[in-house]
Amino acid sequence: MIKPLHYYLIATGSWFLAYGIQGVMFAWFVTIVLRESPSMVGIAHMTLLAPATVLVLIGGSLADQFGGKPIAIIGQSLAVVCVLFLALVIYFDYFSYPILLVFAFALGCAQAIVTPARDGLLPLVASGRIQRTVVQSTITQFGIMMLGFVIASFADKSGALIILSIQVAVLLFGIVAILKIKVNSSQSPESDYNLMKQIRLSIYTGMQTVLGNPVLRAILLINFAMGLFFMSSYMVTIPLLLREVYGGSSSQLSWINLANCLGLVLMMFYLLRMGDLKRQGRGLLLSHGIGAIALAGVVLGTGFISLIVGVFVWGLAGGLSVTASRSIAQELSPPSQRGRVMAFFSFSFMAAGPIGALFSGFMSGWLGPEIALLCSAFAMLIVVIAVSICSSLWNLGINEEITKY
Repeated sequence: MIKPLHYYLIATGSWFLAYGIQGVMFAWFVTIVLRESPSMVGIAHMTLLAPATVLVLIGGSLADQFGGKPIAIIGQSLAVVCVLFLALVIYFDYFSYPILLVFAFALGCAQAIVTPARDGLLPLVASGRIQRTVVQSTITQFGIMMLGFVIASFADKSGALIILSIQVAVLLFGIVAILKIKVNSSQSPESDYNLMKQIRLSIYTGMQTVLGNPVLRAILLINFAMGLFFMSSYMVTIPLLLREVYGGSSSQLSWINLANCLGLVLMMFYLLRMGDLKRQGRGLLLSHGIGAIALAGVVLGTGFISLIVGVFVWGLAGGLSVTASRSIAQELSPPSQRGRVMAFFSFSFMAAGPIGALFSGFMSGWLGPEIALLCSAFAMLIVVIAVSICSSLWNLGINEEITKY
């Protein structure tokens, strides 16, 4: 008999397989196919990330009120419509930069709805320790994402339509898996006629919970810096570096994504074998520090192989940071507010994403992608040092009473 956790992992895997395909394809469209300027590449990624700054909070509130399952289905169905729209536009030869922006905004809305709903479902299907389930879920996510990178690497040869058709099929398969998830939840739709009032009150309550906890505040700051300097470098600056220095192709983009995800997944397997982290806060801070050094090494190295190695080490550090931050946030979340708290967790780096995309795009245009990457690495290292000194996150451990921080 297939357990709810298994269906959850299948649904999560399908989303991240499609997301892996999209990660390469979107960068390929804007950077290689359209050959837009660095500032236009930054604007395109800003458009993709911008909806999360508002909708992820609404999505978390809706997940708490109506359950994560129906909200996740709605969000993933919207993603199917988005990809079908892009495929039809390409088929009828209307593809352009403005069309890509429309697609990016709509897909960003879908992602903002799905993310908190999926995170809110995880504790309901986890029959045991949350941290171990987080590791299993993350291994599934990023492991299957690598297959998405491989599929997208053939875009230069097969064309966009075949790759987008595969993406649609994968998303539909995930919707079927979500429909089969059965969870025992006390959530029920609210009867208040003023839904927007409920949502505003729900978001405000979740914000009070997050900001009232010093540990969660520190994590939000780290996540914001990660979105500002790391995510934007990965999505905007590195594809520009590939185009300007190494020629640029869908296969090169896939190799970079594969190297990063391989490092992340290997770290996850190591953590799964080692057991729960004893010093979660310390692991989180050290991982981001190592990630900043690895990002600087991407620029200072010579040749495409050194670029791959630097991105791989960056992925190793990312595997540790993802596990530590998500585990802390899940354990500190009140059950009745878990969707909202995890929405703020996602919001903390998603909100920084559009700003970081613009920053990376314009910095790459002014100074070149190499200097832009060095600036991001140095800025992230400063944030990590400041949080280590000014917060109690360094001393946070799983065997301590974490609610006292």
